[in-house]
Amino acid sequence: MSKTLPTLTLGGAMAALIEARAKHQPKAVFVATMSAQFALDTLGETARRIDSVPLMGGASGIGLGIALARPDVPVVVIDGDSSLLMELGSLATVANNRPRRYLHIVVDNRVQFNGLRNLPAPSVEAGLDFAAMARGAGYEHAQRIDTHADWVAALPQLLARTGTSFVELGVRPDAPLISAQRPQPILPELQFVRMRMGVRKLGAELMGGQR
Repeated sequence: MSKTLPTLTLGGAMAALIEARAKHQPKAVFVATMSAQFALDTLGETARRIDSVPLMGGASGIGLGIALARPDVPVVVIDGDSSLLMELGSLATVANNRPRRYLHIVVDNRVQFNGLRNLPAPSVEAGLDFAAMARGAGYEHAQRIDTHADWVAALPQLLARTGTSFVELGVRPDAPLISAQRPQPILPELQFVRMRMGVRKLGAELMGGQR
């Protein structure tokens, strides 16, 4: 399928999502991974959030668990294209379990290691249509969005919709930082324990919501 060249930036898309959640669904939980989590970090968004790192490909499964345990809480999974490729079977698992409030966003920036090396993602050469795959797996709603205006306009309905929804969000990749002259920096230890810390924090928030 021919895809429109995206005009969205990841930072702009996440800023719009944060604003829409605060206005329309403040109790929604974010489950983020890879590029999206770093964009949320940059924007200072930490409320009701857990990150799927170093569990690459695990965001949809974590989100499904939360959605099934707390069907009253909207869950927004912010996945990566290369991450979803590692766990394509998760689409069928999510659809089969029919969570009540589940929005699955896949950031399609067409690269791996976004902002670091920007290696071509396998989905680009294969011409994969993530929205079509989600629809085929049984998601109740699936679409692709490539522009900031369309994204902002769609968010209120996406956050309000019940059942399983999927958005393939086309964004421009960030400029690569790593080169022969600039080697990759050592990742801080926080990146490897942040999921455990997030689980504890989110668990306390969700348990508090049941009292």
